[in-house]
Amino acid sequence: MIIKERGRHMYLIMVSLVVTALLSLILTPLIRRLAFKVGAVDNPNTRRVNKVPMPTMGGLAIFIAFSAANFFLLRKQYPTSQVWILFIAECVIVATGIIDDIYELKPKQKIVGITLAALIVYFFAHVRMTTLTLPFFGTLNLGWLSLPITVLWILAITNAINLIDGLDGLAAGVSIIALFTSGLTGFFFLNVTSTFVSIMMFTLVAALIGFLPFNFHPAKIYLGDTGALFIGFMISVFSLYGLKNATFITIVIPVIILGVPITDTVYAILRRILNKKPISQADKHHLHHRLMEMGLSHTQTVLVIYGIALIFSFISLLYPISNVVGSILLTFATLLGLELFVESIGLVGSQRRPLLNWIGKVMKKESKISNHLSRKNKKKDKDQ
Repeated sequence: MIIKERGRHMYLIMVSLVVTALLSLILTPLIRRLAFKVGAVDNPNTRRVNKVPMPTMGGLAIFIAFSAANFFLLRKQYPTSQVWILFIAECVIVATGIIDDIYELKPKQKIVGITLAALIVYFFAHVRMTTLTLPFFGTLNLGWLSLPITVLWILAITNAINLIDGLDGLAAGVSIIALFTSGLTGFFFLNVTSTFVSIMMFTLVAALIGFLPFNFHPAKIYLGDTGALFIGFMISVFSLYGLKNATFITIVIPVIILGVPITDTVYAILRRILNKKPISQADKHHLHHRLMEMGLSHTQTVLVIYGIALIFSFISLLYPISNVVGSILLTFATLLGLELFVESIGLVGSQRRPLLNWIGKVMKKESKISNHLSRKNKKKDKDQ
């Protein structure tokens, strides 16, 4: 009887997810028309890849489908207070995105909107980091640091997703991979308060799947800041449910899962600092720009980055089954491989390749030693 009830429960969730995807699929063309009417349009310029005016604000379709599923299809799966508080914070984020898509806000103005939404989930939903447990150091009570760390986490992840939204289908596809992996790890491995967080993640995945056919190259509509900010904000909040009592593993897993947007953001900041430019100044040296400069087409670049996102996801699934030493070694190997990849494509700059240069020097030195020994052996054989 219990097994039968659980089967029925899972069936209803699966049907709800399919309906969510279909709802997003139906809403997207309607939002596309609305975007043209209200002026939420990206016009071609030197920084844009589009050659014709492209409607943005596509994230509104994802938000509506996601919210409708939460309130009407999956209402019994969630704590009522959490759903309503999250919804209010989501509305703040979406409103910020809509205003930016129509009127183009300054970076500082967008940060105000994201921070306000972060404060709502911190004080009213109590979604926050409170303790941090690290190997060999023990547990640290964050105290007053809980607020700034939580807000910075939300700001960082939200902006990371926003930064990779540079090609058709890129941010949506990477987010689908990240959210699906996060849902799996949260459901089976991490100590989250309830399975409702994983269900919410899968619901957002369904809404993104319904939107993706209109966003993949050649796109008919963009996510816009409405979508990029909303998706980034939700990913950051979902991860915080598993970070209330943060450990090395619970911090590393979401960071690895979000390896693509985090890598692009970190190296973009580093690149601008080294070039003595403002951190907020946009450029055309992001991961997707570098891959396209190497000769990949628009679609090929997106698919390659999907592949990289999948690699990060597979790596993240190894952490829950590894011990502390294994997790540290896995992290070190991941960072080493990532640095080699970043330097090989010139993400920071074609002349800034410290690790590759060091490897080259070591190999050159080894080659000299090998040649010297070879000549020495030949001379010895000749003398004999």
